[in-house]
Amino acid sequence: MDKSLNKYISETGFCSRREADKYIEQARVTINGNIAIKGNRVVPGDLVEIDGEAIKKRDKPVYLAFNKPVGITCTTDLKDKHNIISFINYKSRIFPIGRLDKPSEGLIFLTNDGDIVNKILRAGNNHEKEYIVTTDKPINADFVSRMSNGIRILDTVTKKCSVKQEGKNRFRIILTQGLNRQIRRMCLALGYSVVTLKRVRIMNITLANLPVGKWRYFTPGEIATMEGLVATSAKTVDENKQADMDMLE
Repeated sequence: MDKSLNKYISETGFCSRREADKYIEQARVTINGNIAIKGNRVVPGDLVEIDGEAIKKRDKPVYLAFNKPVGITCTTDLKDKHNIISFINYKSRIFPIGRLDKPSEGLIFLTNDGDIVNKILRAGNNHEKEYIVTTDKPINADFVSRMSNGIRILDTVTKKCSVKQEGKNRFRIILTQGLNRQIRRMCLALGYSVVTLKRVRIMNITLANLPVGKWRYFTPGEIATMEGLVATSAKTVDENKQADMDMLE
Protein backbone atom coordinates (compact mmCIF):
# COMPACT_ATOMS: atom_id res chain seq x y z
CA MET A 1 0.00 0.00 0.00
CA ASP A 2 1.33 3.43 -0.88
CA LYS A 3 1.57 6.29 1.61
CA SER A 4 2.48 9.95 1.59
CA LEU A 5 6.20 10.71 1.56
CA ASN A 6 6.17 12.79 4.74
CA LYS A 7 4.27 10.05 6.59
CA TYR A 8 6.70 7.41 5.34
CA ILE A 9 9.66 9.45 6.60
CA SER A 10 8.07 10.13 10.01
CA GLU A 11 7.25 6.45 10.50
CA THR A 12 10.90 5.53 10.08
CA GLY A 13 11.66 7.66 13.13
CA PHE A 14 13.92 10.00 11.14
CA CYS A 15 11.89 13.11 12.02
CA SER A 16 8.35 14.44 12.35
CA ARG A 17 6.08 15.03 9.33
CA ARG A 18 6.55 18.79 9.63
CA GLU A 19 10.33 18.41 9.53
CA ALA A 20 10.03 15.92 6.66
CA ASP A 21 8.17 18.56 4.65
CA LYS A 22 11.04 20.97 5.25
CA TYR A 23 13.58 18.41 3.97
CA ILE A 24 11.38 17.88 0.89
CA GLU A 25 11.05 21.63 0.25
CA GLN A 26 14.85 21.95 0.48
CA ALA A 27 15.23 19.27 -2.25
CA ARG A 28 17.16 17.04 0.14
CA VAL A 29 14.86 14.02 -0.35
CA THR A 30 14.97 11.62 -3.28
CA ILE A 31 12.79 8.68 -4.29
CA ASN A 32 14.67 6.12 -6.38
CA GLY A 33 17.26 8.78 -7.16
CA ASN A 34 14.79 11.46 -8.24
CA ILE A 35 14.31 14.71 -6.34
CA ALA A 36 11.04 14.43 -4.39
CA ILE A 37 8.35 17.07 -4.10
CA LYS A 38 5.57 17.54 -1.57
CA GLY A 39 2.65 15.28 -2.36
CA ASN A 40 4.76 12.40 -3.66
CA ARG A 41 3.69 8.89 -2.65
CA VAL A 42 5.89 5.99 -1.63
CA VAL A 43 5.16 2.37 -2.59
CA PRO A 44 6.82 -0.82 -1.31
CA GLY A 45 10.25 -1.22 -2.86
CA ASP A 46 10.91 2.50 -3.29
CA LEU A 47 14.29 3.78 -2.09
CA VAL A 48 13.92 6.99 -0.09
CA GLU A 49 17.08 8.93 0.74
CA ILE A 50 17.75 12.14 2.65
CA ASP A 51 21.01 13.88 1.80
CA GLY A 52 22.00 10.73 -0.09
CA GLU A 53 21.50 8.45 2.91
CA ALA A 54 18.85 5.75 2.78
CA ILE A 55 16.39 5.89 5.67
CA LYS A 56 15.22 2.72 7.30
CA LYS A 57 12.41 1.73 9.63
CA ARG A 58 13.28 2.18 13.30
CA ASP A 59 13.72 -0.94 15.39
CA LYS A 60 11.78 0.09 18.49
CA PRO A 61 9.88 3.22 19.54
CA VAL A 62 11.72 5.42 22.05
CA TYR A 63 9.98 7.87 24.38
CA LEU A 64 12.01 10.15 26.65
CA ALA A 65 11.04 12.76 29.23
CA PHE A 66 13.71 15.46 29.53
CA ASN A 67 14.06 18.29 32.03
CA LYS A 68 15.41 20.97 29.70
CA PRO A 69 17.73 23.56 31.22
CA VAL A 70 17.57 27.24 30.36
CA GLY A 71 19.79 27.94 27.36
CA ILE A 72 19.14 24.72 25.44
CA THR A 73 17.40 25.10 22.07
CA CYS A 74 14.70 22.61 21.02
CA THR A 75 16.08 22.03 17.54
CA THR A 76 17.59 19.11 15.66
CA ASP A 77 19.93 21.50 13.83
CA LEU A 78 23.38 20.41 14.94
CA LYS A 79 24.82 23.72 13.75
CA ASP A 80 23.22 25.29 16.81
CA LYS A 81 25.82 24.62 19.50
CA HIS A 82 23.10 24.61 22.17
CA ASN A 83 20.83 22.13 20.37
CA ILE A 84 18.88 19.63 22.45
CA ILE A 85 20.05 16.58 20.46
CA SER A 86 23.76 17.12 21.12
CA PHE A 87 23.06 17.96 24.76
CA ILE A 88 21.26 14.67 25.40
CA ASN A 89 23.58 12.68 23.10
CA TYR A 90 21.22 9.72 22.86
CA LYS A 91 22.52 6.56 21.15
CA SER A 92 20.05 6.69 18.25
CA ARG A 93 18.13 9.34 16.29
CA ILE A 94 15.40 11.12 18.28
CA PHE A 95 13.68 14.48 17.98
CA PRO A 96 11.66 16.73 20.31
CA ILE A 97 7.88 16.77 20.37
CA GLY A 98 7.01 20.44 20.15
CA ARG A 99 9.21 23.14 21.58
CA LEU A 100 10.10 24.97 24.77
CA ASP A 101 11.90 28.24 24.14
CA LYS A 102 15.52 28.84 25.05
CA PRO A 103 14.94 31.03 28.16
CA SER A 104 12.48 28.47 29.59
CA GLU A 105 13.10 25.19 31.37
CA GLY A 106 11.22 22.04 32.18
CA LEU A 107 9.54 19.05 30.62
CA ILE A 108 9.80 18.19 26.96
CA PHE A 109 9.35 14.86 25.19
CA LEU A 110 11.74 13.32 22.69
CA THR A 111 11.01 10.31 20.51
CA ASN A 112 11.68 8.49 17.25
CA ASP A 113 7.94 7.94 16.74
CA GLY A 114 6.76 10.48 14.17
CA ASP A 115 3.18 9.24 14.35
CA ILE A 116 2.70 10.02 18.04
CA VAL A 117 4.23 13.47 17.48
CA ASN A 118 1.40 14.37 15.14
CA LYS A 119 -1.24 13.01 17.49
CA ILE A 120 0.08 14.93 20.50
CA LEU A 121 0.52 18.17 18.56
CA ARG A 122 -2.92 18.18 16.97
CA ALA A 123 -4.93 21.10 18.23
CA GLY A 124 -8.42 20.73 19.65
CA ASN A 125 -7.58 17.66 21.69
CA ASN A 126 -7.27 19.51 25.01
CA HIS A 127 -3.94 17.96 26.00
CA GLU A 128 -2.93 19.75 29.20
CA LYS A 129 0.41 21.44 29.75
CA GLU A 130 1.20 22.80 33.23
CA TYR A 131 3.68 25.55 34.07
CA ILE A 132 5.04 27.40 37.09
CA VAL A 133 5.83 31.03 36.35
CA THR A 134 7.44 33.90 38.26
CA THR A 135 6.95 37.54 37.25
CA ASP A 136 8.90 40.75 37.66
CA LYS A 137 6.37 42.25 40.10
CA PRO A 138 3.63 41.08 42.47
CA ILE A 139 0.48 39.61 40.98
CA ASN A 140 -3.03 39.92 42.42
CA ALA A 141 -6.56 38.52 42.12
CA ASP A 142 -7.29 40.70 39.08
CA PHE A 143 -4.23 39.30 37.28
CA VAL A 144 -5.33 35.72 38.05
CA SER A 145 -8.89 36.39 36.87
CA ARG A 146 -7.85 38.03 33.61
CA MET A 147 -5.27 35.35 32.81
CA SER A 148 -7.87 32.66 33.52
CA ASN A 149 -10.59 34.13 31.33
CA GLY A 150 -8.60 34.89 28.19
CA ILE A 151 -6.14 37.50 26.97
CA ARG A 152 -6.09 39.04 23.49
CA ILE A 153 -2.77 38.18 21.83
CA LEU A 154 -1.74 37.31 18.28
CA ASP A 155 -5.09 38.46 16.83
CA THR A 156 -7.07 36.06 18.97
CA VAL A 157 -8.25 35.57 22.56
CA THR A 158 -6.63 32.77 24.51
CA LYS A 159 -8.80 29.91 25.74
CA LYS A 160 -9.99 29.96 29.33
CA CYS A 161 -7.51 28.17 31.55
CA SER A 162 -6.69 27.32 35.14
CA VAL A 163 -4.51 29.86 36.94
CA LYS A 164 -3.60 29.70 40.65
CA GLN A 165 -1.46 32.16 42.59
CA GLU A 166 1.24 30.39 44.60
CA GLY A 167 3.29 33.30 45.89
CA LYS A 168 3.72 37.05 45.67
CA ASN A 169 5.26 36.83 42.18
CA ARG A 170 4.44 33.23 41.32
CA PHE A 171 1.55 31.39 39.69
CA ARG A 172 0.68 27.99 38.23
CA ILE A 173 -1.11 27.79 34.87
CA ILE A 174 -2.58 24.87 32.91
CA LEU A 175 -3.02 25.38 29.17
CA THR A 176 -4.79 23.30 26.55
CA GLN A 177 -3.47 25.34 23.65
CA GLY A 178 0.00 26.45 22.69
CA LEU A 179 0.28 29.75 20.90
CA ASN A 180 3.75 31.08 20.20
CA ARG A 181 5.31 32.18 23.52
CA GLN A 182 1.77 32.24 24.89
CA ILE A 183 2.38 32.73 28.61
CA ARG A 184 5.00 35.41 28.05
CA ARG A 185 2.69 37.28 25.68
CA MET A 186 -0.28 36.96 28.07
CA CYS A 187 1.75 38.40 30.95
CA LEU A 188 3.13 41.19 28.79
CA ALA A 189 -0.41 42.16 27.75
CA LEU A 190 -1.16 42.74 31.45
CA GLY A 191 2.01 44.75 32.04
CA TYR A 192 4.14 41.95 33.50
CA SER A 193 7.37 40.32 32.36
CA VAL A 194 8.18 36.64 32.92
CA VAL A 195 11.31 36.09 34.99
CA THR A 196 11.25 32.28 35.08
CA LEU A 197 9.04 29.77 33.32
CA LYS A 198 9.10 26.04 34.00
CA ARG A 199 6.91 23.37 32.41
CA VAL A 200 6.19 20.69 35.00
CA ARG A 201 3.64 18.47 33.23
CA ILE A 202 2.49 17.43 29.77
CA MET A 203 -0.66 15.33 29.74
CA ASN A 204 -0.01 12.43 32.15
CA ILE A 205 3.78 12.88 32.40
CA THR A 206 5.36 15.04 35.12
CA LEU A 207 8.87 16.14 36.00
CA ALA A 208 8.52 14.41 39.38
CA ASN A 209 12.08 14.01 40.72
CA LEU A 210 13.82 14.40 37.37
CA PRO A 211 16.79 16.77 37.85
CA VAL A 212 17.45 19.64 35.46
CA GLY A 213 19.49 18.44 32.49
CA LYS A 214 18.53 14.77 32.96
CA TRP A 215 16.19 12.47 31.04
CA ARG A 216 14.35 9.23 31.66
CA TYR A 217 12.35 6.73 29.63
CA PHE A 218 8.56 6.72 29.84
CA THR A 219 7.30 3.84 31.95
CA PRO A 220 5.12 1.18 30.25
CA GLY A 221 2.16 2.54 32.21
CA GLU A 222 2.83 6.10 31.00
CA ILE A 223 3.06 4.92 27.41
CA ALA A 224 -0.22 3.01 27.68
CA THR A 225 -2.00 6.01 29.21
CA MET A 226 -0.65 8.38 26.58
CA GLU A 227 -1.64 6.08 23.74
CA GLY A 228 -5.14 6.06 25.20
CA LEU A 229 -5.22 9.85 25.41
CA VAL A 230 -4.23 10.30 21.77
CA ALA A 231 -6.17 7.32 20.37
CA THR A 232 -9.09 9.43 19.18
CA SER A 233 -6.96 12.38 18.07
CA ALA A 234 -8.49 13.92 14.96
CA LYS A 235 -7.00 16.37 12.49
CA THR A 236 -8.67 19.13 10.49
CA VAL A 237 -7.14 21.76 8.22
CA ASP A 238 -7.30 24.44 10.93
CA GLU A 239 -5.85 22.06 13.51
CA ASN A 240 -2.98 21.26 11.19
CA LYS A 241 -2.05 24.96 11.16
CA GLN A 242 -2.31 25.14 14.95
CA ALA A 243 -0.14 22.05 15.34
CA ASP A 244 2.83 24.03 14.03
CA MET A 245 2.66 26.20 17.16
CA ASP A 246 1.38 23.73 19.71
CA MET A 247 3.35 22.68 22.78
CA LEU A 248 4.91 26.09 23.13
CA GLU A 249 4.61 28.27 26.21
